[in-house]
Amino acid sequence: MKDKKSVAMIGAGSWGTALSLVLGDNGHTIHIWGKDEKNIAEINNLHQNSKYLPGITLPNEVKGTTSLEESVHDVDIIVLAVPTKAMREVIPQLLPYINEPKTFVHVSKGIEPGTLLRISEIMEEEIPESIRKSIVVLSGPSHAEEVSLRHPTTVTVSSKNMKEAELVQDLFINHNFRVYTNPDLIGVEIGGALKNIIAVCAGIADGLGFGDNAKAALITRGLAEMARLGTRMGANPLTFAGLTGIGDLIVTCTSVHSRNWRAGNMLGKGHALEEVLEQMGMVVEGIRTTKAAHQLSEKYGVTMPITNALFEILFNGKDAKEAVESLMARGKTNEMEDLINILASQYIE
Repeated sequence: MKDKKSVAMIGAGSWGTALSLVLGDNGHTIHIWGKDEKNIAEINNLHQNSKYLPGITLPNEVKGTTSLEESVHDVDIIVLAVPTKAMREVIPQLLPYINEPKTFVHVSKGIEPGTLLRISEIMEEEIPESIRKSIVVLSGPSHAEEVSLRHPTTVTVSSKNMKEAELVQDLFINHNFRVYTNPDLIGVEIGGALKNIIAVCAGIADGLGFGDNAKAALITRGLAEMARLGTRMGANPLTFAGLTGIGDLIVTCTSVHSRNWRAGNMLGKGHALEEVLEQMGMVVEGIRTTKAAHQLSEKYGVTMPITNALFEILFNGKDAKEAVESLMARGKTNEMEDLINILASQYIE
């Protein structure tokens, strides 16, 4: 029998709502916060959030609120399910209502441009040590649409404090939603963020009419880029062979549920970036993360041709087909060189 908890879910979008359903299935009480009064009223009155997950009925344990104070009142755990760019806006608004240490969980995937910080690092800056027991990340190959249908899903949790990660594992795990632990916090966050870049590229390739060969190449060589940068930043290379590496990469690059793939698909069909973002109506983390990853590649001196090609398309107006041709025309190299360098980096300080 699970130890029942009271949880604040900050963010009533598709992912926050789907995770609230998981927690509700486990018998926990969830206070889900959102700005949209109509959405919150629908959650409370009809047990639905039709804007983001149409046709899904939420457990009675999920209660909506537009008050941040009410959302965190007397809760055990605070889950942040807002986009990367909203972290520094939302967290300071929460702080006045938190007067004792809480476990904070983030479920977003991104890197902050400019500072080049991972989300857990942003949270460390914004949340005083006096009111946080720990920061835990939940990541992995998981579309909200499928989680809300209770389809089998596996994810990973990580933290500097693995006892707290295990607490969050127990909070979420059930027969539909399997949760693993991984002590490699850097690798889990970097994998979750960088796969969005490759997913945008996969969408572009599909939009251009390329086939499975191109997508297989993007996924494989994209994984090499992720591991190359991640290990340079201190991650364990084995993490990229797991759920938050190849697992998340596959699901995001191959599914129409992926907003990153959909955005890329529109770009590949000739739509302008501004038009794509307007039509999507939701945050496309891969767009913003591309800028951060480009900056990281320069900072660490890591070669990331796919990421840099997308950067040129998004921010310098390069034609997508021309960018692909440039990638294919690169000089010869050895496929195993990446693996050798990544493994060697583990023994060279």
